[in-house]
Amino acid sequence: MPVWVARAGRNGENEAFVMDNSIAVAGWHDVPDLSSLNERSELLPILNKQYPGEAENTLKNWETQLWAFSNRIEKGDVLILPRKRTSTVAIGIVKGEYRYDAKAVSGCRHQIPVTWKERDLSRQSIDIDLRHSLGASMTIFQVSRNRAEDRIRAMLDGKTLPLGQDTKATGDGDDASDTPIPDIERFALDQISDHISRKFRGHELERLVEAVLLAQGFITDRTDEGADGGVDILCGKGRLGLEPPRLCVQVKSQDKPIDVKVVRELQGVLNSFGADLGLIVAWGGFSSGADKEARRNFFKIRLWGPDELIGQLVAAYDDLPKDIQKDIPLKRVWTLVGD
Repeated sequence: MPVWVARAGRNGENEAFVMDNSIAVAGWHDVPDLSSLNERSELLPILNKQYPGEAENTLKNWETQLWAFSNRIEKGDVLILPRKRTSTVAIGIVKGEYRYDAKAVSGCRHQIPVTWKERDLSRQSIDIDLRHSLGASMTIFQVSRNRAEDRIRAMLDGKTLPLGQDTKATGDGDDASDTPIPDIERFALDQISDHISRKFRGHELERLVEAVLLAQGFITDRTDEGADGGVDILCGKGRLGLEPPRLCVQVKSQDKPIDVKVVRELQGVLNSFGADLGLIVAWGGFSSGADKEARRNFFKIRLWGPDELIGQLVAAYDDLPKDIQKDIPLKRVWTLVGD
């Protein structure tokens, strides 16, 4: 059965609703119920009416996605949700047909029921080619390259399948707009994260995080390997590092998401070190519970997954030590943003 990706908001704002209600959603809040449509050709006039100022190519792209969501995704298909807030991936099995809930929150009216088999799978545990396939710029699309279905179903069973022979992505007929458009930014992030995974394992990731904090103007004290006392890096502002904000930083380099226990442990040591704030850098991302706990302590705890760390690294890149720049050689590239 096919493998589909369905996101939950541009910034992941609907992810909690999706997971709590065992559904996938399609966005497009202004589009009415699509369950009565018999032909794909009926959808484009609806989009033209709801979005009169949009370009024709954009509307056709939306037509492709909404038609797939309401008519092509079937019971038993695999559905993937890349989670922006936690830097993880949820994988589920479609258990019913498309439905429309007019009372649902914004962006969640178009729904498909899903049984979520894996809620917090680290992106770093997924082979790089599959991560690239999940990184298309569309909200809803099918993934079929490189034996994606077999390999993702094997992941749900705790197994690993080899790459195998590449296959052409399938679409709805011969319409080129059905082929997922690569998200160049996501592709670059995955390339950088894969490189960092190879170069900065274990205690080396702490060195990288410390370099970013130094470039941001902090004075730091990094503990020796294996003797952190619950904190890997202490840092503060000012010439001596004594001025606020004073941070306790915990760095987790493993590929699996950290759980809520790590967040609570860091909360417990802030007073012991006289710190104002806590920062957790987790290369494997965060569980939903860890994310919720951090949100409850918004003014005390911050979480950086791999994307956040790379974002901070890129922002401070010119001020990083030369050895770090040599280990992570980056070049700025401008590209045109498409529809």
